[in-house]
Amino acid sequence: GMGALPDALAAAARARGVEVLLRSPVERIRVLEGRAVGVRLQGGRTIDAKAVVSTADPKRTFLQMVEPDYLPVEFRRAVAAIKMHGAAMKVNCALSELPRWAAADDTPGPHHRGSTYIGPSIEYVEDAFLDAKYGRPSKHPWLEVVTQSVLDPSVAPPGRHTLSIYVQYSPYHLAAGSWDELREPYGDRVIETLSEYAPNVPKAILARNVITPLDLERRFGLTEAHQSHGEMGPDQFFSFRPVPGWSNYRTPVQGLYLCGAGTHPGGGVSGAPGYNGAHAVLEDWPKLKVR
Repeated sequence: GMGALPDALAAAARARGVEVLLRSPVERIRVLEGRAVGVRLQGGRTIDAKAVVSTADPKRTFLQMVEPDYLPVEFRRAVAAIKMHGAAMKVNCALSELPRWAAADDTPGPHHRGSTYIGPSIEYVEDAFLDAKYGRPSKHPWLEVVTQSVLDPSVAPPGRHTLSIYVQYSPYHLAAGSWDELREPYGDRVIETLSEYAPNVPKAILARNVITPLDLERRFGLTEAHQSHGEMGPDQFFSFRPVPGWSNYRTPVQGLYLCGAGTHPGGGVSGAPGYNGAHAVLEDWPKLKVR
């Protein structure tokens, strides 16, 4: 599954002497005389560093991890204004059998080896977005459905299958209620929508996990549940990402770098933000010092 990618990256890093700390959230980026000198973890442990490289989103990095006094007021204001209003969630299921799509006779078939999209018309998608615009989860959501176990049988026991549903639109900011209250009822609505196209799915579900926008923020540190660390629009692309004047992966704090999806070229599993950010660190390395 997709977990093989971070596992491979971690293995490559460990082979070069890197220590990877899991379940060790960074509470504060330590700054001394305008220079990043390390981090403090939850629990109080401190780690000294010649450079600190953050792949957390810009708001989490600069508005939560760095003391306000170490950043220019204008910079903090620009970061606070970054648009990152998440509107997606996930429903993951374990199935006793593959979805039997009403539009396709073969099960399994070639359509089970890719993504299936539920969005039958432009009007359907527009209506789904209109709900979210007013703070309501889409009554008829747009869905992207994937059965990973067809391509990679190792992710499920023999005769069983995985099903993931990427759901839009589910606004982080709700007009009424909370995502803790809506988690399971809206999960039911997602499955009801899917059953209109694959009628066997509800009875085939062995287990279900609904990951709301609030869960995405809590579990993965995604501010406002935005997986791309900020809207991918013209006003937040290229030299405007993360904010104007700071698109080269460097920050107002010397030795602190940002190279996650909140930097150019943005979200997606491209590796480009990290690659570009690493080159910025290497370029500055000779003049960086450990305090």
